[in-house]
Amino acid sequence: MSPSPITEGVTGVGKLTPQKALILGIQHAFTMFGATVLVPILTGMDISVALFMAGAGTLLFHLLTKGKIPAFLGSSFAFIIPVQVVAATEGLPYAQGGIVISGLVYLIVAVLIHFYGTERIMSYFPPVVTGPIIMVIGLKLAPSAIANASDDWLLACIVFAIVAALSVYARGFLRVVPVIVGLISAYLIAMLLNRVDFTAIKEAKWVAVPAFTLAKFSLQSIITVAPLALVTMIEHIGDIVAIGATVKQDFAKDPGLSRTLLGDGLATCLSAMFGGPANTTYSENTGVLVLTGVWNPLIMRIAAVIAIILGFMPKIGAVIQSIPIGIIGGVSILLFGMISAVGIRTLVENQVDFSQPRNLIIAAVILVLGLGGASLPLQFGQISLTLEGMGLAAIAGIILNLVFKKSDAR
Repeated sequence: MSPSPITEGVTGVGKLTPQKALILGIQHAFTMFGATVLVPILTGMDISVALFMAGAGTLLFHLLTKGKIPAFLGSSFAFIIPVQVVAATEGLPYAQGGIVISGLVYLIVAVLIHFYGTERIMSYFPPVVTGPIIMVIGLKLAPSAIANASDDWLLACIVFAIVAALSVYARGFLRVVPVIVGLISAYLIAMLLNRVDFTAIKEAKWVAVPAFTLAKFSLQSIITVAPLALVTMIEHIGDIVAIGATVKQDFAKDPGLSRTLLGDGLATCLSAMFGGPANTTYSENTGVLVLTGVWNPLIMRIAAVIAIILGFMPKIGAVIQSIPIGIIGGVSILLFGMISAVGIRTLVENQVDFSQPRNLIIAAVILVLGLGGASLPLQFGQISLTLEGMGLAAIAGIILNLVFKKSDAR
């Protein structure tokens, strides 16, 4: 019998004591840190604000989804280009305003789903569609994992070996904290090899209030940024399906897509209103769920509190940021691969029959469009929108699933 998502998981770690929960929360905080701070680095937003809003947004998401989903919300990469465009012409506060409106688009869709039902939406996401989408989520991140590992293959291999060995051979609690043990061990080795830059740590303050800024609004910034929500909502559904497949719970039904979209949308509105990037459910943390088999949502809330604390402690954030890129890459190889493996498991467990040409075609198109860099620019008057990556792949899969009516196929 599969465990409930509010229990310890499947690895037999025993009672989840406060000490164990804290260590697991720190592990998830380590996992989300690199990607969460990269978005403000690329857009010019404040790193401390991004960390604070990731934590606050995660707590808000858990509140609105009844605390049932083991998800962490970090900075969304999807909005980087439109934010850069608006920031260059009107300034970052106006880019924030566009993100706030995109969050409100989530709310509108959440209301529609609430009244028309989740079943109708999820009927467009059968296993033959969701399985390849989950695979794309992990495989799309694979190049970044390899690029990071290539920065220092020695450190990447060391951390990979430690994490993999603990995941396979360790027993008890040590088996569910392989990421944090691997990161700390590899970091110490990197220090001995003189491969850690301590400059940012020395310069960072111990305590500082994040530089919050209020959003501003203009029609042009809204037109440039907000339509992207139509794409990121598809990605949101894919992430919720991936998390559900990992823990074997149907979160689309309970607490329901209307609540998950509401939580993601309001978290994005809150973040952008005060100077942070758009929020999104993090695949990196889903990879940790797969690796450890522990999915108590309380652990994600602990990670959220840690993120908020990091927002006020630049010195600690600088220590985490000083982890060599090669170490991050070594861990990412495992985490991102695990996500793709969940997609394969979804196809196997639902007995998707690939002797059926329709299933082969649907899966093939999703994988190629999702991984091949395909993009489809759309223009609606003054509103321009580009469908690409997982968003385009998911839409193509949904359409093909409707066009090719199934016979005996699942």
